[in-house]
Amino acid sequence: MIQFFTSAFHVPDLTFPMLLIAIGLALIFGAFWLVFYRPVLFKRPWLWVVAAGSAILTWTCIAFIQIPLQDWAGQAMLHFWSQQQILKWLLLAGIPTVLISGLVQEGAKMVPVVLYWWRNRRELSPAFGLIAGAVSGAGFGIFEAIWVHNAIFASGWNLHSVTVGGFMALLGFWERFFTIAFHIAVSALAGYGLSKRLGWQFYLIASALHGCANYSVVLLQGGHLTSLQVEIYIAVLSVIVTAIALWLSWRKYQTTPNHQS
Repeated sequence: MIQFFTSAFHVPDLTFPMLLIAIGLALIFGAFWLVFYRPVLFKRPWLWVVAAGSAILTWTCIAFIQIPLQDWAGQAMLHFWSQQQILKWLLLAGIPTVLISGLVQEGAKMVPVVLYWWRNRRELSPAFGLIAGAVSGAGFGIFEAIWVHNAIFASGWNLHSVTVGGFMALLGFWERFFTIAFHIAVSALAGYGLSKRLGWQFYLIASALHGCANYSVVLLQGGHLTSLQVEIYIAVLSVIVTAIALWLSWRKYQTTPNHQS
Protein backbone atom coordinates (compact mmCIF):
# COMPACT_ATOMS: atom_id res chain seq x y z
CA MET A 1 0.00 0.00 0.00
CA ILE A 2 2.77 2.41 0.94
CA GLN A 3 4.73 1.51 -2.18
CA PHE A 4 1.67 2.24 -4.33
CA PHE A 5 1.02 5.53 -2.56
CA THR A 6 4.60 6.77 -2.95
CA SER A 7 4.74 5.69 -6.61
CA ALA A 8 2.87 8.87 -7.50
CA PHE A 9 5.57 11.07 -5.99
CA HIS A 10 8.80 9.24 -6.79
CA VAL A 11 9.74 8.01 -10.26
CA PRO A 12 13.50 7.37 -10.22
CA ASP A 13 13.73 6.33 -13.88
CA LEU A 14 12.16 9.53 -15.21
CA THR A 15 14.10 12.60 -16.32
CA PHE A 16 12.88 16.06 -15.35
CA PRO A 17 11.93 17.06 -18.93
CA MET A 18 9.83 13.90 -19.28
CA LEU A 19 8.18 14.63 -15.95
CA LEU A 20 7.23 18.08 -17.20
CA ILE A 21 5.79 16.56 -20.38
CA ALA A 22 3.79 14.05 -18.32
CA ILE A 23 2.35 16.85 -16.18
CA GLY A 24 1.74 19.09 -19.18
CA LEU A 25 -0.17 16.44 -21.10
CA ALA A 26 -2.37 15.67 -18.10
CA LEU A 27 -3.15 19.37 -17.58
CA ILE A 28 -3.99 19.82 -21.26
CA PHE A 29 -6.28 16.79 -21.24
CA GLY A 30 -8.01 18.00 -18.08
CA ALA A 31 -8.39 21.58 -19.31
CA PHE A 32 -9.85 20.39 -22.62
CA TRP A 33 -12.74 18.58 -20.92
CA LEU A 34 -13.21 20.88 -17.95
CA VAL A 35 -13.68 24.01 -20.06
CA PHE A 36 -17.00 22.64 -21.34
CA TYR A 37 -18.40 22.90 -17.81
CA ARG A 38 -17.55 26.63 -17.60
CA PRO A 39 -15.90 26.39 -14.16
CA VAL A 40 -15.67 29.66 -12.23
CA LEU A 41 -12.23 28.85 -10.85
CA PHE A 42 -11.05 32.43 -10.47
CA LYS A 43 -14.30 33.73 -9.00
CA ARG A 44 -14.46 30.84 -6.54
CA PRO A 45 -10.93 30.16 -5.23
CA TRP A 46 -12.24 27.36 -3.01
CA LEU A 47 -12.72 25.26 -6.12
CA TRP A 48 -8.92 24.97 -6.38
CA VAL A 49 -8.96 23.48 -2.88
CA VAL A 50 -11.69 21.06 -3.98
CA ALA A 51 -9.55 19.92 -6.93
CA ALA A 52 -6.37 19.49 -4.86
CA GLY A 53 -8.23 17.82 -2.01
CA SER A 54 -9.87 15.37 -4.39
CA ALA A 55 -6.51 14.42 -5.93
CA ILE A 56 -4.72 13.69 -2.65
CA LEU A 57 -7.67 12.21 -0.76
CA THR A 58 -8.75 9.86 -3.56
CA TRP A 59 -5.20 8.63 -4.14
CA THR A 60 -4.84 8.01 -0.41
CA CYS A 61 -8.12 6.11 -0.27
CA ILE A 62 -7.10 3.94 -3.22
CA ALA A 63 -3.85 3.01 -1.48
CA PHE A 64 -5.17 2.42 2.04
CA ILE A 65 -8.83 1.50 1.55
CA GLN A 66 -9.50 0.26 -1.99
CA ILE A 67 -6.45 -2.00 -2.34
CA PRO A 68 -6.95 -3.74 1.05
CA LEU A 69 -10.68 -4.23 0.41
CA GLN A 70 -10.02 -5.71 -3.01
CA ASP A 71 -7.36 -7.97 -1.55
CA TRP A 72 -9.71 -9.17 1.20
CA ALA A 73 -12.47 -9.75 -1.36
CA GLY A 74 -10.06 -11.87 -3.41
CA GLN A 75 -8.99 -13.86 -0.35
CA ALA A 76 -12.63 -14.41 0.62
CA MET A 77 -13.43 -15.85 -2.81
CA LEU A 78 -10.37 -18.12 -2.64
CA HIS A 79 -11.65 -19.37 0.71
CA PHE A 80 -14.81 -20.71 -0.92
CA TRP A 81 -13.71 -21.40 -4.49
CA SER A 82 -10.54 -22.61 -6.16
CA GLN A 83 -8.55 -20.39 -8.50
CA GLN A 84 -9.72 -22.50 -11.42
CA GLN A 85 -13.37 -21.93 -10.49
CA ILE A 86 -12.81 -18.20 -10.13
CA LEU A 87 -11.18 -18.04 -13.56
CA LYS A 88 -14.07 -20.03 -15.01
CA TRP A 89 -16.57 -17.58 -13.56
CA LEU A 90 -14.36 -14.51 -13.97
CA LEU A 91 -17.14 -12.33 -15.36
CA LEU A 92 -19.03 -12.76 -12.09
CA ALA A 93 -16.02 -13.01 -9.78
CA GLY A 94 -14.68 -9.69 -11.03
CA ILE A 95 -17.80 -7.72 -10.08
CA PRO A 96 -16.92 -7.16 -6.38
CA THR A 97 -13.51 -5.75 -7.30
CA VAL A 98 -14.87 -3.19 -9.75
CA LEU A 99 -17.71 -2.22 -7.41
CA ILE A 100 -15.22 -1.57 -4.60
CA SER A 101 -13.14 0.68 -6.85
CA GLY A 102 -16.20 2.68 -7.83
CA LEU A 103 -17.53 3.09 -4.31
CA VAL A 104 -14.17 4.10 -2.84
CA GLN A 105 -13.04 6.49 -5.57
CA GLU A 106 -16.36 8.23 -6.12
CA GLY A 107 -16.84 8.55 -2.38
CA ALA A 108 -13.39 10.06 -1.93
CA LYS A 109 -13.86 12.49 -4.82
CA MET A 110 -17.12 13.68 -3.30
CA VAL A 111 -15.68 14.48 0.14
CA PRO A 112 -14.26 17.91 -0.88
CA VAL A 113 -17.54 18.73 -2.63
CA VAL A 114 -19.54 17.78 0.45
CA LEU A 115 -17.26 19.93 2.61
CA TYR A 116 -17.77 22.82 0.20
CA TRP A 117 -21.54 22.22 0.35
CA TRP A 118 -21.38 22.08 4.16
CA ARG A 119 -19.35 25.30 4.27
CA ASN A 120 -21.99 26.93 2.08
CA ARG A 121 -24.73 26.14 4.63
CA ARG A 122 -25.77 23.01 2.76
CA GLU A 123 -26.93 25.02 -0.20
CA LEU A 124 -25.64 24.75 -3.77
CA SER A 125 -27.49 25.50 -6.97
CA PRO A 126 -27.69 22.50 -9.33
CA ALA A 127 -25.49 24.38 -11.83
CA PHE A 128 -22.80 25.07 -9.26
CA GLY A 129 -23.07 21.62 -7.68
CA LEU A 130 -22.37 20.12 -11.08
CA ILE A 131 -19.38 22.45 -11.58
CA ALA A 132 -17.96 21.65 -8.14
CA GLY A 133 -18.25 17.93 -8.89
CA ALA A 134 -16.59 18.39 -12.27
CA VAL A 135 -13.67 20.28 -10.71
CA SER A 136 -13.26 17.55 -8.09
CA GLY A 137 -13.23 14.89 -10.80
CA ALA A 138 -10.70 16.87 -12.80
CA GLY A 139 -8.43 17.17 -9.78
CA PHE A 140 -8.10 13.43 -9.34
CA GLY A 141 -8.29 12.64 -13.06
CA ILE A 142 -5.31 14.89 -13.80
CA PHE A 143 -3.34 13.56 -10.81
CA GLU A 144 -3.93 9.95 -11.89
CA ALA A 145 -3.04 10.80 -15.49
CA ILE A 146 0.32 12.23 -14.38
CA TRP A 147 1.02 8.95 -12.58
CA VAL A 148 0.13 6.90 -15.67
CA HIS A 149 2.12 9.17 -17.99
CA ASN A 150 5.13 8.88 -15.69
CA ALA A 151 4.88 5.10 -15.86
CA ILE A 152 4.65 5.19 -19.66
CA PHE A 153 7.72 7.40 -20.02
CA ALA A 154 9.66 5.45 -17.36
CA SER A 155 9.08 2.25 -19.34
CA GLY A 156 11.17 3.71 -22.18
CA TRP A 157 8.45 5.22 -24.37
CA ASN A 158 9.64 7.80 -26.90
CA LEU A 159 8.66 9.09 -30.34
CA HIS A 160 10.40 6.11 -31.92
CA SER A 161 7.81 3.93 -30.19
CA VAL A 162 5.13 5.59 -32.32
CA THR A 163 7.15 4.96 -35.47
CA VAL A 164 7.37 1.27 -34.62
CA GLY A 165 4.01 0.67 -32.95
CA GLY A 166 1.81 3.26 -34.61
CA PHE A 167 -1.45 4.09 -32.86
CA MET A 168 -1.04 1.19 -30.43
CA ALA A 169 1.91 3.04 -28.89
CA LEU A 170 -0.42 5.94 -28.10
CA LEU A 171 -3.13 3.88 -26.39
CA GLY A 172 -1.97 4.86 -22.91
CA PHE A 173 -2.43 8.55 -23.70
CA TRP A 174 -5.71 7.89 -25.51
CA GLU A 175 -6.98 6.11 -22.41
CA ARG A 176 -6.00 8.96 -20.07
CA PHE A 177 -7.61 11.55 -22.34
CA PHE A 178 -10.97 9.83 -22.08
CA THR A 179 -10.52 8.63 -18.50
CA ILE A 180 -10.11 12.23 -17.34
CA ALA A 181 -13.34 13.05 -19.18
CA PHE A 182 -15.01 10.16 -17.36
CA HIS A 183 -13.76 11.22 -13.91
CA ILE A 184 -15.01 14.76 -14.52
CA ALA A 185 -18.42 13.66 -15.80
CA VAL A 186 -19.30 11.12 -13.10
CA SER A 187 -18.22 13.49 -10.33
CA ALA A 188 -20.25 16.26 -11.99
CA LEU A 189 -23.31 14.02 -11.83
CA ALA A 190 -22.62 13.27 -8.16
CA GLY A 191 -22.25 16.99 -7.41
CA TYR A 192 -25.49 17.69 -9.23
CA GLY A 193 -27.24 15.04 -7.16
CA LEU A 194 -25.90 16.54 -3.93
CA SER A 195 -27.32 19.95 -4.85
CA LYS A 196 -30.71 18.31 -5.52
CA ARG A 197 -30.73 16.61 -2.11
CA LEU A 198 -30.17 13.27 -3.82
CA GLY A 199 -26.55 12.88 -2.79
CA TRP A 200 -26.41 9.20 -1.92
CA GLN A 201 -28.53 8.16 -4.90
CA PHE A 202 -26.28 9.96 -7.38
CA TYR A 203 -23.22 8.73 -5.51
CA LEU A 204 -24.38 5.16 -6.14
CA ILE A 205 -25.06 5.99 -9.80
CA ALA A 206 -21.57 7.47 -10.15
CA SER A 207 -20.05 4.42 -8.41
CA ALA A 208 -21.95 2.03 -10.67
CA LEU A 209 -20.79 3.91 -13.78
CA HIS A 210 -17.23 3.80 -12.45
CA GLY A 211 -17.62 0.07 -11.94
CA CYS A 212 -18.86 -0.31 -15.53
CA ALA A 213 -15.74 1.46 -16.78
CA ASN A 214 -13.41 -0.71 -14.70
CA TYR A 215 -15.29 -3.85 -15.74
CA SER A 216 -13.55 -3.50 -19.11
CA VAL A 217 -10.42 -4.84 -17.38
CA VAL A 218 -12.33 -7.99 -16.40
CA LEU A 219 -13.51 -8.38 -20.00
CA LEU A 220 -9.90 -8.02 -21.14
CA GLN A 221 -8.65 -10.59 -18.63
CA GLY A 222 -11.38 -12.99 -19.72
CA GLY A 223 -10.37 -12.65 -23.35
CA HIS A 224 -13.67 -11.06 -24.37
CA LEU A 225 -12.10 -7.76 -25.46
CA THR A 226 -8.74 -6.82 -26.93
CA SER A 227 -6.68 -3.91 -25.60
CA LEU A 228 -7.88 -1.71 -28.46
CA GLN A 229 -11.51 -2.67 -27.86
CA VAL A 230 -11.12 -1.83 -24.16
CA GLU A 231 -9.92 1.66 -25.06
CA ILE A 232 -12.87 2.11 -27.44
CA TYR A 233 -15.19 0.88 -24.68
CA ILE A 234 -13.78 3.48 -22.26
CA ALA A 235 -13.96 6.24 -24.86
CA VAL A 236 -17.59 5.53 -25.77
CA LEU A 237 -18.68 5.30 -22.13
CA SER A 238 -16.82 8.51 -21.29
CA VAL A 239 -18.45 10.39 -24.15
CA ILE A 240 -21.92 9.17 -23.18
CA VAL A 241 -21.55 10.16 -19.52
CA THR A 242 -19.96 13.48 -20.52
CA ALA A 243 -22.87 14.19 -22.86
CA ILE A 244 -25.35 13.60 -20.02
CA ALA A 245 -23.41 15.82 -17.62
CA LEU A 246 -23.00 18.58 -20.18
CA TRP A 247 -26.70 18.45 -21.04
CA LEU A 248 -27.52 18.96 -17.36
CA SER A 249 -24.89 21.70 -17.18
CA TRP A 250 -26.33 23.49 -20.21
CA ARG A 251 -29.88 23.16 -18.91
CA LYS A 252 -29.04 24.49 -15.45
CA TYR A 253 -26.76 27.15 -16.87
CA GLN A 254 -29.75 28.60 -18.71
CA THR A 255 -31.71 28.97 -15.47
CA THR A 256 -28.79 30.20 -13.30
CA PRO A 257 -26.46 32.14 -15.63
CA ASN A 258 -24.44 33.61 -12.77
CA HIS A 259 -23.84 30.18 -11.15
CA GLN A 260 -25.30 31.29 -7.86
CA SER A 261 -24.44 28.93 -5.02
